[in-house]
Amino acid sequence: MPRFTNLRRITSLDPVADHEEILRISAGLEFPWDYKKSLELALFRTYCVPTISGLLERTGEFERRPQKRYDDTAILMAELLEHGYDSARGREALRVVNRQHGRYDITNDDMLYVLATFIYDPIDWIALYGWRPLCRNEQLAAFHFYRAVGTRMGIRDIPASFGEFRAFKAAYEQKHFVYAQSNRRIGQYTLDLFCSWYPSVLSPVVSRAVVALLDPLMVRAFGFVSPPAWVGSVGRLALRVRAAVVRRMPVRRVLKLTSTPNRSYPGYPRGYRPSDLGAISSTAR
Repeated sequence: MPRFTNLRRITSLDPVADHEEILRISAGLEFPWDYKKSLELALFRTYCVPTISGLLERTGEFERRPQKRYDDTAILMAELLEHGYDSARGREALRVVNRQHGRYDITNDDMLYVLATFIYDPIDWIALYGWRPLCRNEQLAAFHFYRAVGTRMGIRDIPASFGEFRAFKAAYEQKHFVYAQSNRRIGQYTLDLFCSWYPSVLSPVVSRAVVALLDPLMVRAFGFVSPPAWVGSVGRLALRVRAAVVRRMPVRRVLKLTSTPNRSYPGYPRGYRPSDLGAISSTAR
């Protein structure tokens, strides 16, 4: 079937040697919307860790410029995916990321955990709400891609296997997902950001729908109140209906990565370089 043209290409490639091409096809052609939404929730998930949310609170960026911080992260990751981490633009994007992180005292384990969310949260989201599940090549390609990115970011002790890294992520969440006031505040700023993308009259609906998609460990760590069970049921049904519709759409042939619209850099990437992104407030400590 024409709908599975990209999948046939993916399964013909090697997930180690060709991981950049596989992930580029998967995230940019097969599942651009799902990758975008799952990575939004992946970043949201990291704010359940008090050392991470506390740092973000001290920088003040989430309170003053949540949209820009979100756009910077999304676009820098899209640059790596679209052009490759060793391309000229990829190296430039990595320099921006490393410059940002280098200003703060971030533990290696926190960096390692955030890296893990970029691998496994999209896999889990697409298993539930994608128009098809990710094949094994796609899953392994994500692991090898972000492992290479992590190495270039100076992250140490990255697990050598897909299963070992997933086990690290699960154990880390069990140990470090605990309630803190900084979790609650950063979580609320993020919810407010998500709500700002829709008409204000829909804010209560959007907020409850997002919380309904969080797992119980996250809800407790944020100190949120879970909405009625039917809210989550309706939201998950809507996502599965969307997947059924997408499954019947023509195969995408144009990458949707850096060209995805954003609110901070209109028309990106025209007129922009990765080095134009990621400016951070000087008030951070």
